[in-house]
Amino acid sequence: MPTKKPRVVVTRKLPDAIETRMMELFDVQLNLDDQPMTKAQLIEAVANADVLVPTVTDRIDAAILAQAGERLRLIANYGTGVDHIDLATVRQRGITVTNTPDVLTEDTADMTMALFLAVSRRIAEGERVMRTGGWTGWAPTWMLGHRINGKRLGIIGMGRIGRALARRARGFNMAIHYHNRKRVHEDVENELEATYWESLDQMLARVDLVSVNCPHTPATYHLLSARRLQLLQPHCIIVNTARGEVIDENALTRMLEAGDIAGAGLDVFEHEPAVNPKLLALDNTVLLPHLGSATVEGRIDMGEKVLINIKTFVDGHKPPDRVLGDTF
Repeated sequence: MPTKKPRVVVTRKLPDAIETRMMELFDVQLNLDDQPMTKAQLIEAVANADVLVPTVTDRIDAAILAQAGERLRLIANYGTGVDHIDLATVRQRGITVTNTPDVLTEDTADMTMALFLAVSRRIAEGERVMRTGGWTGWAPTWMLGHRINGKRLGIIGMGRIGRALARRARGFNMAIHYHNRKRVHEDVENELEATYWESLDQMLARVDLVSVNCPHTPATYHLLSARRLQLLQPHCIIVNTARGEVIDENALTRMLEAGDIAGAGLDVFEHEPAVNPKLLALDNTVLLPHLGSATVEGRIDMGEKVLINIKTFVDGHKPPDRVLGDTF
């Protein structure tokens, strides 16, 4: 007698290859039109699923989890960040949470470097000039940017992505500085020639470029507050490919408007998908719609992680990517 397949509810459209394999392995409810689930739909999903596969856009809060049925035992998150899931509540209910670490590291580090280059060399601004017919020819002092070669880079959060970024930055002859909840092993510091700062304030005042690479947790909400942003030097550029809530976006916008810092490259926003209209009006910003991990290869690798986590859990073993706590 074949074993009954677990009921798996997927909240968004995933790559075809992943959905096909899910259909082979489990009893799956797919999201065919790829519209975000409403709160009512999420409540229905947690009430009837053995496994929920949400994404970063799904707010799995205490109110939704209160409606979960006894059969819901696993939330296999499609993504690395889990700040959209009420982890305290799922622990109380004995629900396991998994994520998809490692597979997004290189893609996100690539995007971070791309944003530093785009802001410092005014790439997006120049592209807009070309498309609107504003270019009248080369001039020696027109639209000058700044090189990033040889600059001091301050990394906030020296996890997998932070280290991958540091390796790329070394190729640009940058001096690596970092702040982390815990100091990394000396072998990593030696490899990256990285300088550790226990005080984030002290590091921010000394670097030319800042990259946000830490998760959003209660401890990192507005980690870059108005006070800390004012410590940055006027020529500093800040890039955020982590979570928008880590930066006080209103304070950042005011400083960019006033020219108190040189520019920002933002792939995430505090209230996304809403974006501060004042940010949209600024030429010294490059704004992207949360594309940090958006590669075909990365999305498939994420799906493979989800499949492995579900299959391992269903087979009665501990899934490899259980979420045990944040890494910042």
